[in-house]
Amino acid sequence: MPEDIQYITKIPPLPTRPDDAHKGDVGRLIIVGGRLDKVGMVGAPALAANAALRAGSGLVQIVTAPAAQPTIGLLAPCATTRALPVDASESLAALAIQFGADVVAIGPGLDPTVQPEQLDNLVAEFSGGIVIDADGLNLLARMGRWNAVWPHQVVLTPHPGEMRRLLEGWGVEADPQNRQDMAVRMARATGAVVVLKGAGTVVTDGRRIYVNLTGNSGMATAGSGDVLTGIIASFMGQQLLPFEAAVLGTYAHGLAGDIVAEEVGRLSLLATDLIEFLPDALCDVAADSGE
Repeated sequence: MPEDIQYITKIPPLPTRPDDAHKGDVGRLIIVGGRLDKVGMVGAPALAANAALRAGSGLVQIVTAPAAQPTIGLLAPCATTRALPVDASESLAALAIQFGADVVAIGPGLDPTVQPEQLDNLVAEFSGGIVIDADGLNLLARMGRWNAVWPHQVVLTPHPGEMRRLLEGWGVEADPQNRQDMAVRMARATGAVVVLKGAGTVVTDGRRIYVNLTGNSGMATAGSGDVLTGIIASFMGQQLLPFEAAVLGTYAHGLAGDIVAEEVGRLSLLATDLIEFLPDALCDVAADSGE
């Protein structure tokens, strides 16, 4: 572990909003994900969208496979949908700019028609926040040493297996038994914020590091990571800096999981429960910070 790392323990405060705010002022998000072919993954982007809205986002649009639109629209009724695939004149970056997006989250249940070139276009041309998770990270691994023009605006949320593939793509050596070292090396190589998920999730921008203490083993359930993606993207859209949004999002996500575990037990915890109890977690965060 590099010696010049600063350990962070203080949780950032929640985003604030003026009394006269409207939905366009408090975070415009695009979530790219969802498929319905031989494999159906419509829940993943819906979970991310619902979590983002519950965390305070004003507008969320899900860009998804055409066949998945009707189902996702039912699962996330407060979000709008737009159809993939996008053609050469309608890149992901262009869609984000047209929508006026503050943040693009890409990866939850991503349709296989989305190619590395489209992600490369996004990180090269979109100057807003970008959260990359799940199959979006697999695209990054295929790209090798990818290059973001605004890397400080990018947040990566890998689990350990995805982290290993990302490190291999960059040719970065790290001790697989040392989670903090892996995360820091990835952040320093790419310039992005890294959220290495798992027990004691590690958040780092290569200079600062935060190790999360909330959460429990009941959160080892399908969809939990999609909820985290939505929360982090939401806080970024509400003008928190990427590192602060990742720390606050990780803490609140885990805290919601702890509240759920007290209510229903760890074995019965579902990702949808995390969204349901996220308001309780955010109220606790606000109380702890004196808001």
